[in-house]
Amino acid sequence: MAHKKASASSAGQKGNVSGKRLGIKKYGGEVVKTGMIIVRQTGTKIYPGKNAFLGRNFTIHAKTDGVVKFRTGAGNRRGSKVVDVLPTE
Repeated sequence: MAHKKASASSAGQKGNVSGKRLGIKKYGGEVVKTGMIIVRQTGTKIYPGKNAFLGRNFTIHAKTDGVVKFRTGAGNRRGSKVVDVLPTE
């Protein structure tokens, strides 16, 4: 009977090394449907504008069918990046 304790292999010790697949999923001018993901992000680097909403994990979704439009904010969002969904007719 062996009396040496088995040790864990070194492979897989670093946890999940792969990327989190963040970033812009639909660019300006692309058509989206209700609920589609436009931007995946950590924190609010980009804010939701018209017909867009922010999910629990800062993901921006489309509220209605339409076309994606990126702009720099005005008013209380001055200077920040904002994404809108312009409804199609």
